[in-house]
Amino acid sequence: MAAGGVYVYAIIPSGRPLPSEAVGVGAPPAPLRLLSEGPVAAVVSEAPPQLRARRRDLMAHQELLVRLTDTCPVLPMRFGVVAPDEETVRGELTGARKSHLAALRHLSDGVEINLKALPSQDALAVVVAEEKQVRRLRDEVRRRPGYEANVRLGEAVAAALARRAAEAGQKILHALTPLAREVVPGPEVQGCALNVSFLVDRHAGDHFRTEAQKLADSHRGHVELRIAGPLPCYSFVTPKRVRTPAAGA
Repeated sequence: MAAGGVYVYAIIPSGRPLPSEAVGVGAPPAPLRLLSEGPVAAVVSEAPPQLRARRRDLMAHQELLVRLTDTCPVLPMRFGVVAPDEETVRGELTGARKSHLAALRHLSDGVEINLKALPSQDALAVVVAEEKQVRRLRDEVRRRPGYEANVRLGEAVAAALARRAAEAGQKILHALTPLAREVVPGPEVQGCALNVSFLVDRHAGDHFRTEAQKLADSHRGHVELRIAGPLPCYSFVTPKRVRTPAAGA
């Protein structure tokens, strides 16, 4: 056993092969192996003695999870999960077997698609045209230029952009929610009006992204959408999940 312990990538159903030529983190890359306990197995490797979030290791971790997701349901681990030894991993597999199996069934044939909504940086002219308070402050700056007037104008513009992005984001969320099996809010991201992940059937992933892009285009004057996925289902592995309410509910 390496001094660094056991690096854990994911939990999958037992009996599933590892992707060909896939390797783990570390330099040189660590060989992958399976630790099976009954119906579930952990995908592991030896952990590097000094694990760091280097780009090569982050990419190796993510690429492995994506390739696993292509072939079977996966409970993905975030980068950097290290157990002290194999016995600890096996104990976790045995002790949480029931919940692991339930989660694997729930995620079967599913992928995660993440959507972030940010204020549109190309909407300044629209904001000035449509927001009475912004126009008033702009005119005030033109009549009496000064630091405080410019600060008030900047704050009003930022607030209007953020509010419009949030409103458009909620409309987009309302439209996309029926296309997903489940929806969960993500952590707050600075400058982001909306951060939400969707659990989508794999076969419906392209359609979901197409619809999201159409909505992004139709709300371009209010919001900038960033769509990521299909991804491993990081946001849907915990027992408690919250379905985001529809806008106006």
